[in-house]
Amino acid sequence: MREGPIDSAETVRSRIEGGLHDPSSFRAALLSIRPAEREAWLDRVLGLGELPDDGPELPRGCVPYLPCSIDALLRVVEAGHVCAADVFVDVGSGAGRTAALVHLLTGADVIGIEIQPGLVLAARDLVTRLLLSRVTCIEGDATKLTGSLNAGSVFFLYCPFSGDRLAKVVSDLEPIARTRMIRLCCVGLGPLACPWLTLEAAPSGDVAIYRSTLHDEAIG
Repeated sequence: MREGPIDSAETVRSRIEGGLHDPSSFRAALLSIRPAEREAWLDRVLGLGELPDDGPELPRGCVPYLPCSIDALLRVVEAGHVCAADVFVDVGSGAGRTAALVHLLTGADVIGIEIQPGLVLAARDLVTRLLLSRVTCIEGDATKLTGSLNAGSVFFLYCPFSGDRLAKVVSDLEPIARTRMIRLCCVGLGPLACPWLTLEAAPSGDVAIYRSTLHDEAIG
């Protein structure tokens, strides 16, 4: 195994723990790693080991925990124009890997929603270890909580569920979308048939970015 990526990961983690990191330097460090090695490199930076097992709390129809790929998240951040001024809501945030990565890449505040207590504990441990004060992990059912997160500007769905549960989450975002434009960043989902959402751009592989139009209509 090459020593370069391991040393780079340790150096970057030291900077994060010391509060000396910034999004541009983190992104540069990540992109300097060959794509095939980025997943392992990030896990070393975050100090992650084996994936936690799913618990009995996972509802029927929900997808077992599997972290989103770095490639997909880079496309989400770019196509979704995620920046430090955003509040990024990760629906089904698992052990916090995506939440941490998006914050480190962009500086955005991140709120993760996860229904499995064991995964929430793992995510909170990650946040505490790396002193990520702008990342919050909430335990609960996304179908009951997502619509209450009025501060959210970007809502991320990595195929957490489908059918009625997905429709409920999207419907609950409508009141927020009436107050301002929001974005839905989806990975691994089929097209969202929602009259107040429009594609921000042509889908890129399994990534689709939508923006709301209700606020535009109210202004017009």
